[in-house]
Amino acid sequence: MAVPKQNNNLVGKRVKKARLALKPKLSQDALSGKLAGRGVTIDRAGIAKLEAGSRYVSDFEVKALAAALGVTVGWLLSGES
Repeated sequence: MAVPKQNNNLVGKRVKKARLALKPKLSQDALSGKLAGRGVTIDRAGIAKLEAGSRYVSDFEVKALAAALGVTVGWLLSGES
């Protein structure tokens, strides 16, 4: 019997959605650079794992992700403005 994949965060799908909605689209590497400018270190592979739901995300990372993507923390966590 296969073990179901566990989702380790609530924000991954919305991070990807917001990243790809930007004009021009923001690469995972570019998002990593924007986060670094805010003092948060998540490399490209970490962004990929975050978006896939296989990496935990801390509260300060959620705040930095929201700022870097131009969305609210509330939207990242629940899809609400």
